[in-house]
Amino acid sequence: MTLISSTPLLVEARKEGYGVAAFNVHTLEMLQAVAEAAEESRSPLILQTTVGTVKHLGIDYIVGAAKAAAKRASVPIALHLDHCQDFDLILKCMHAGYTSVMIDQSMHPFERNVEMTKKVVEVARALNVNVEAELGKVGGVEDDIHVDEDAAALADPEECQRFVELTGVTTLAPAIGTAHGIYKGEPKIDFDRIQQIAARVDVPLVLHGGSGIPGDHVKRCVSLGMAKMNVATEIKNAFSLALQRSFAERPDELDPRSYMAGAKEIVKALAIEKMTLCGCTNKA
Repeated sequence: MTLISSTPLLVEARKEGYGVAAFNVHTLEMLQAVAEAAEESRSPLILQTTVGTVKHLGIDYIVGAAKAAAKRASVPIALHLDHCQDFDLILKCMHAGYTSVMIDQSMHPFERNVEMTKKVVEVARALNVNVEAELGKVGGVEDDIHVDEDAAALADPEECQRFVELTGVTTLAPAIGTAHGIYKGEPKIDFDRIQQIAARVDVPLVLHGGSGIPGDHVKRCVSLGMAKMNVATEIKNAFSLALQRSFAERPDELDPRSYMAGAKEIVKALAIEKMTLCGCTNKA
């Protein structure tokens, strides 16, 4: 198969009441792990990279690896650029082969967010690329974007409706009480707000800050209209901790392939767990 736009995957997920798990990957092994997890569990998959990872690995390497994964797979795979504020980088990624992008202007006033999102949507339509945007401000740390808890703001349902109508954006990430990173306590998710937004907005909704949300909370969010769940910190930490354990247990082992194999299996198992939680297993 080839990489596809995430739009049909997410439209189908919202229609059928399940969510598609989207994983931020930073190495070839992490990408392979989640692709293998999708194949084994018969799940649609969204691979994601942050702007930092794009700068670290290079657009061509990422697109090449993602295309190789899609070619090997019998399940649909999309490639998404997460939380990007740079219009030029979004253009480069779309033209290079990314099939989904997020223009994040949530730190700006509503009018500026609309203007920039509309600009990206116009180009993306011609290339059959999905566009995601954010309303409100999701707290926590995502790559080099920091939003203090005090600055986090929940999305307004009426504003969400206006935003989608004005921009034509194909997926929307409203701030509903989740946060990027690992939670120190139980997240205060505003389920009523999700329901109100979903009643006004037809496009698939995206749950940011999916690392560490209790399983019953995830299922409730999905049932209310969250068709995509982002998982970043949890799999990054699992991968890194697996490597740390390997170094501690086998300090004389100097073959990186040996270390990476164990870390890859940890990520793969976690990815299947998240896919099962979202309800997208056997939905490919």
